[in-house]
Amino acid sequence: MDETITQLRQTLHQQAEENRQVSGQRYFKEAVKTYGVKTADVTTIGKTFYETIKNKEKSEIIKYCENLWQSGYLEESFIACNWSYYLHPHYVEADLHVFQKWLNEYVDNWASCDTLCNHTVGIYLDLFPHMVTVLKEWAVSENRWLRRASAVSLIIPARNGKFQKEVLEIATILLTDGEDLVQKGYGWLLKVSSQFETEPVFDFVMAHKAIMPRTALRYAIEKMSPELRNEAMKRD
Repeated sequence: MDETITQLRQTLHQQAEENRQVSGQRYFKEAVKTYGVKTADVTTIGKTFYETIKNKEKSEIIKYCENLWQSGYLEESFIACNWSYYLHPHYVEADLHVFQKWLNEYVDNWASCDTLCNHTVGIYLDLFPHMVTVLKEWAVSENRWLRRASAVSLIIPARNGKFQKEVLEIATILLTDGEDLVQKGYGWLLKVSSQFETEPVFDFVMAHKAIMPRTALRYAIEKMSPELRNEAMKRD
């Protein structure tokens, strides 16, 4: 493991751009540890190195991912997310505990959270849909990244019309959350869900707009018709 990880990190250092280290910080409220490598290049590097380990046992690859998460670097978290996603044909139900641990212990920014949840957790829920109930526990966590994760983990399934009931349940739990990144997370989920079926989301917004943060509301109605958007934005 040490040699593979060492070589991967050397490659990231070689492709680092100092100006990107600085400019990338504008996307985050919190300080983010980054090499300054383009996301597309990070994906390519991750794929290249995955070829060297893909025949190892799943448990061994999970250890590689853990090692990458522990570094705290944004780019390494992206690679860990991609590697864990590549393992999805071999997921078992208990794997959600691993993903939850990463969210609890390592995720410290919205980009790492969303990359893990959109892909790894999203495909996990496709494979084990009954486990969606765990998201309600995440939604009441003291950890804001778990709360955001409870919403963004459903983004990809919701695009295909899945978990429509749970989408509204999660949004209800998160409705008045004080963290803007959580508000944006569930607002994004409602927006995606509305593109599959507008009426339930519009009805939800209209029923709760008096207490729904404007950030979440604007995200939720973004893809609706101008008429519906105007109706939703009216102040009673």
